[in-house]
Amino acid sequence: MQPWGDTSRLGRPFSKDPCVIRWRGRYLMYYSLPAFGDGRAEDGWGIGIAESPNLVDWVKTGEVPPAAEYERKGICAPCAIVVEGRVHLFYQTYGNGPKDAICHAVSEDGLAFRRDDSNPVFRASGGWNSGRAIDAEVFRFRGRWFLHAATRDPLSRVQMLTGAVSAGGFARQDWRPLGDGPLLRPELPWEKQCIEAASVVVRKDELFMFYAGAYNNEPQQIGCARSRDGVQWQRLSADPWLAVGGPGSWNSSESGHPAAFVDSDGQTYLFYQGNNDRGRTWLLSFVQVAWRGGRPVVQE
Repeated sequence: MQPWGDTSRLGRPFSKDPCVIRWRGRYLMYYSLPAFGDGRAEDGWGIGIAESPNLVDWVKTGEVPPAAEYERKGICAPCAIVVEGRVHLFYQTYGNGPKDAICHAVSEDGLAFRRDDSNPVFRASGGWNSGRAIDAEVFRFRGRWFLHAATRDPLSRVQMLTGAVSAGGFARQDWRPLGDGPLLRPELPWEKQCIEAASVVVRKDELFMFYAGAYNNEPQQIGCARSRDGVQWQRLSADPWLAVGGPGSWNSSESGHPAAFVDSDGQTYLFYQGNNDRGRTWLLSFVQVAWRGGRPVVQE
């Protein structure tokens, strides 16, 4: 896929945090859009929607703007899943520091969304974190729904993963915390002080999590870990699974915020964000994932 970016807000490509689904004969991609930055009232981050017939050629078809008071400063980092013929969107509020939380909305057409009355549906809990929750990832495993999100330590310096589980619904009262500590925290040199943007692929009795290590443009790169229960995770390698690009490449400043997508034919794709100008622009692309010896590798 040729790197793609939405130019509608800033006049230059700026799209982050992709998530892709297959929907009624086409593909929909949800992604973060920046504030316009031109002084207009209630200007904040929003969620863009693009569609494609082939995963390669993308055209913007809509937006999910902030709608409720708790979203007033902005929303971003979408996670979309299809359940019983409807699109469920999980996303974060933006600009509220430790008070940012995960929200939920549902759509019949993939474009217009109705907010959950119980929003926000998830905040981190426990004295080990600040209460913040961003970058939702929701997946089904062994008859339950799992939610993974990023939070920070009480001083808001170190970003790590927290989670919750639900036996049924997606409302606030349905979620129960997963454990009393981080599911994964930065430990490797390249991860620096940040692990975020979990994206999970279910393969039989195992889970594979692609995640972003290090904050934006430090550079952020993508790692991979494996689990049999969604709680205990082991890294596959001490090195990034997908590293930053080399000098002169479109992603020489970052390869970050992964989003795994398994198509109806079983082919796995990993979408991600990147740039080569330390964040003045942001583009989206993907690599195809092959499975060899039970492990994911970049398909050549």
